[in-house]
Amino acid sequence: MEGFGVHTSMWTMSWDRAGAERAVSAAAHHKMDFIEIALLNPGGVDVPHTRALLERHGLRAVCSLGLPEHARASVRPDAAIDFLRLVLDKTAEMGAEALSGVIYGVIGERTGLPPTQGELDNVVRVMDVSAKHAKSLGLQLGIEPVNRYESHLLNTGWQAVDMIRRIGADNIFVHLDTYHMNIEEKGIARGVLDAREHLKYIHLSESDRGTPGAGNCGWDEVFAALAAIGFKGGLAMESFINMPPELAHGLSVWRPVAESEAEVMDNGLPFLRNKARQYGLI
Repeated sequence: MEGFGVHTSMWTMSWDRAGAERAVSAAAHHKMDFIEIALLNPGGVDVPHTRALLERHGLRAVCSLGLPEHARASVRPDAAIDFLRLVLDKTAEMGAEALSGVIYGVIGERTGLPPTQGELDNVVRVMDVSAKHAKSLGLQLGIEPVNRYESHLLNTGWQAVDMIRRIGADNIFVHLDTYHMNIEEKGIARGVLDAREHLKYIHLSESDRGTPGAGNCGWDEVFAALAAIGFKGGLAMESFINMPPELAHGLSVWRPVAESEAEVMDNGLPFLRNKARQYGLI
């Protein structure tokens, strides 16, 4: 999980054959090192087709998702374990290196109260079983803390680290996201420093989820902190253009956050690459 990548939401949120072909071809055209595939419907993925596409274009991959409601780990741990087993099997079969994201909960999951010990215990159990299965498949497993409006379970880098320590598996890592950090951390550098020992992946996302460099995210702070800890993991640009209703609801995205794919790829991507080069990360 090294190098510069892009979330496939730039081109599609439906990982069918047409969406996969469009996203993989475009990512290769922009000379990405890897893509992050959103597995919103893992049962409908044509795994051999995806694996062949990735191999043809010389692209590495990471898969990501948030749990569906029927497999909410905090209250339905057995269902979550079964669902993640299916997803991990498909992730391995397509040749991806890791499964990451809000794999511990539903995007938009909030009870109106702080997480209970029972909810967190259920999540730890799900992650423990899933980490063992992932390891048997040669996969890494990432936990992405998200902002308070998308989850009441994990919101900061230190909370993710605390959970990883509870689980105790050596193939689980922290996956940070600058959009969420901009809301939750006491300074973005603080989040990076808190997670440093376990940080292997980061979403580079603007303050409005739109074009990087056109918002309020403190990019110099982001890249300086990553350079300070000697970060060697995956740098994944995440901007949303195509947003299905079910995901728009969970993410609370109610308007276009960028004018077009061209705006993000022609302006935002070079901006992030230049910052990464400036700080010696690529």
